[in-house]
Amino acid sequence: MDTQTLSVIDAVTAPTSDPRPLVPLVARFTPHQGSHQTAIPGLQLHRFSAPTGPIFGLYQPLFSMVVQGTKQISVAGEQIQYDQDSFLVTSVDLPVVARITDASAQTPYLCLSFTLSPRKIAELMQDAGLSPPQGDACGRGFSVGRLTSPLADAVLRLVRLLETPGDIPILLPLIEREICYRLLHSNQAWNLCHITVADSRPQRIAKAIEVMRNRYAEPLGIEELAAAVNMSASSLHHRFKEVTGMTPMQYQKNLRLREARRLMLAERQDTATAAHRVGYESPSQFSRDYGRLFGNPPARDIVMLRLLGYTL
Repeated sequence: MDTQTLSVIDAVTAPTSDPRPLVPLVARFTPHQGSHQTAIPGLQLHRFSAPTGPIFGLYQPLFSMVVQGTKQISVAGEQIQYDQDSFLVTSVDLPVVARITDASAQTPYLCLSFTLSPRKIAELMQDAGLSPPQGDACGRGFSVGRLTSPLADAVLRLVRLLETPGDIPILLPLIEREICYRLLHSNQAWNLCHITVADSRPQRIAKAIEVMRNRYAEPLGIEELAAAVNMSASSLHHRFKEVTGMTPMQYQKNLRLREARRLMLAERQDTATAAHRVGYESPSQFSRDYGRLFGNPPARDIVMLRLLGYTL
């Protein structure tokens, strides 16, 4: 299946679904502010009753759908906004800064996110006789698509499983498979297909990200990372930035700073200890990098987060 075929037709000709049936359902299973794990593996529900400042997160490959309200995400300075008429797909692990831009106590922001499995997508493509896209370009690892009725209906049935937990083990695999099938027939199919192709450049970038997540605190150079994924250093640098919007070293720094923030907030580590644990040799350099990413030096940032009730 070529890119043109994959871009056809759900996203162009199918009527946009009305998301309102999901509003009371998601509201019922999000009794308070924040993110909620559910009985369905990989499914999270989110609720916010007011616009927010920046929320720093690491998105794994996932499908995300706003049920009510509006959200803006930024990846390496590139901004995307989506609402109940659209959906977000990420195909690799990405550091994201999110902001809820439309929410109130009367009409809270409601959203769901569902983890995607590249292995299951590859199996579905094989079973359905779908050919992977031609070429070896990478493209961004995140994008927004237009919500269609078939996709929204499958998502509605997914969330409704929360009302009958006994059905989850039997029906979840079928509904998950349908959601992936609908995504493979959306205008986001190209991104998802590419990461399923064995030894493709996009899959090697995903492998490089996995290596970096496992070894973020080590002094991992570009040459060593490139060798680990069987690419040249120059090709890795170019393709990595194409997918994530960051160079490998910028990505590693981002991982380190986010983990340090978690250590200080959740485990109450002091600044010097957190900096050392994530691989910084210079506390002053750590403080400078931290302030550039989060807007405040470490100690002040953690105090503010605790006052606001953040727990991470």
